[in-house]
Amino acid sequence: MVLQDKYINPFTDFGFKKLFGSEPNKDLLIDFLNQVLPRKHQIKELTYASTEKLGNTETDRKAIFDLYCIGENGERFIVEMQKAKQNFFKDRSVYYSSFPIQEQAKKGDWNYQLAAVYMVGVLDFTFSEDEAEPEVRHEVQLKDQKCRVFYDKLTYIYLEMPNFIKAEAELQTNFDKWMYILQQLPNLQNRPPALQERIFQKLFEAAEIAKFTPDEKNKYEESLKYYRDLKNVVDTSFDKGKVEGKVEGKAEGKAEGKVEGKEERNLEIALQMKAKGMDINLIAEITGLSIEEVKDLQ
Repeated sequence: MVLQDKYINPFTDFGFKKLFGSEPNKDLLIDFLNQVLPRKHQIKELTYASTEKLGNTETDRKAIFDLYCIGENGERFIVEMQKAKQNFFKDRSVYYSSFPIQEQAKKGDWNYQLAAVYMVGVLDFTFSEDEAEPEVRHEVQLKDQKCRVFYDKLTYIYLEMPNFIKAEAELQTNFDKWMYILQQLPNLQNRPPALQERIFQKLFEAAEIAKFTPDEKNKYEESLKYYRDLKNVVDTSFDKGKVEGKVEGKAEGKAEGKVEGKEERNLEIALQMKAKGMDINLIAEITGLSIEEVKDLQ
């Protein structure tokens, strides 16, 4: 693969961790999170923690986060860059958030006081149920039957990047600027006049492919190929399954058509991903199939 872009794609594993996952670039992550988090909870300092979380027993399923950080007051931040649509993605978000809650448990006498936990998902797709009212930022908390916040220490924030449609001339806030740069970075050849702040200048420096070592370029090429393959397989199959589900729904009953379309779509996604040599655990996670079902696919 010959790299033609000037800047890396932040939706690749390598690109995301290059920009936000290293100590020298910690200020990039802090500034980004401060635009995304509620104003009452701004970060001054954070520490990178292990991204691999194990269950209480050897047989429990583990979780591997893209980024996991702990704030100066004990707050936990999970940051996930989700490259493609995934069955049960919201379920996975809830499951992931259970780990930073459980790890706060203390031995002996403990009053169960917890530090805040934030799950931040940067999505390269949109939730299908939100198509009628497209929004960029979704903030979700536990609420009671009167829509009052029941618990304010567990928050899920999702950024649906395809819904961000502002041009450079329309950027007003730092939140706008971060959304724009995440979305448009691999398409840029020059630094836009609207993004001249110091923090963005540092991001452009870190993202310039020409400054990578040969080893970094190779790793980025592999990561970029994986991202493109995954997006092509999953997004195409999801769109196809959506159309087929609607057609079958009209002919044979709406509910039945949706179920059949979804099942066929999942199998098609799994087969294509398996043919490209992708990880079986990832295939199972995205499609909702069991690992045994994925292994048996021919």
